[in-house]
Formats: sequence, structure tokens, C-alpha cells
Amino acid sequence: MSQSVSAVPPDRTETLTVPAGKSGCPINMTVELLGDRWSFVVLRDIVFGGHRHFRELLDNSLEGIASNILAARLKKLTAAGLLSTHADPHHRQKIDYRLTEPAIQLIPLFAQLGAWGARWMPTTPELAVRAELLAAGGPPLWDRFMEELRSIHLENQPPPADGVLAELTAAHEQRRGADAVAPPRREKETGHVHVPRDQLRG
Repeated sequence: MSQSVSAVPPDRTETLTVPAGKSGCPINMTVELLGDRWSFVVLRDIVFGGHRHFRELLDNSLEGIASNILAARLKKLTAAGLLSTHADPHHRQKIDYRLTEPAIQLIPLFAQLGAWGARWMPTTPELAVRAELLAAGGPPLWDRFMEELRSIHLENQPPPADGVLAELTAAHEQRRGADAVAPPRREKETGHVHVPRDQLRG
């Protein structure tokens, strides 16, 4: 039978509600909570996509998450204390999922993980641009973004039109638009024609 972790660091007054890990190593504990295939991706879609309802998260999943897996991850993240649930005043059957303070403080991890992936993995430009901007902005931008997310998720205020999220979204849309209209280019060395991935889908 699993037990909850109760040890609290000296500068902390509370911890997340999670089962005891295989070790008390903070890296291990974090990976046990977020290291599965979908948990961090679901949080990503709430942070950067602004999707706060089940159907929005399901329909806008870039990776095509299955409905049962999404339901399980939302339940897990809520139970752990990374998400809070609220009744939607406009739709009684909808649940509004909001980030909690511990989830908001994952922004530096999102920035570093995204920067590493953009550097070392075969990512697509329109999906990497937000990670690049977050990494370039460093801690000052991360702090601004976290304050913005506190207003949105903890105080239920609308996203500011000139905030960090708006800047990241605009950069994403601009890069996606540029890639969509970019003409095929011929590689100098091989003579092969490169066609942007979005054009191949047509």
C-alpha cells in the first residue's frame, strides 16, 4: 500500500499530494509524477494553448491523445495538486481546469526542456519558436510569464492582450504562416528540392 510523502524542506510549508517514490531524490520524484508519455504534454497545452476544458484539450492535441488517457491524466494531475477544477458558469456540464501555483512554477522547466529539444531534436520551426523565445528571455521573462499565469489561473482573469502568452502565440502564428507560404528551395549541395512540411499535407 502506497504512502504519501510528508517530508517538507525547511523553506517550504506544503508539498504536492503524491505517493512515496522509489527514492526521495527530487529528480526521481519529479520524473515519477511528470515523466509518463502525456502528463507534461497536457500541462503544456493548458499553459501555452490556453485550453482549460476537456473537449478543448482533446480536439487541439497535436499528438492526438486518446480521450481515456486524457481523462486519466487530468485526474492524476488534479489529485497531485497541479490542477484545480472549477465549475464553468456558462456550461454546467463543463469543468474548468486551472493551473495551481506548483504547476505555474514549472515554467523554467518548460523553458529549459524546450530549449534542449529545439537544440538537439528534429523539431519543426513553428513548434520550436516559443521554446526559443522563452529560453532567450531567461528568468526575467519566465517571472513575467508566471505572474501572468497567476492572474489567469489563480485569479481567473482574462489573458492580457500584450502579455507574454500573446507574444509567444503571435510568434508561433507568424512562424507557421511563413512556413506555409515559403516556396520550395533547392539544396545547394545535393540539388534536392525541400518543401515545407505543411505544404506536403495538401
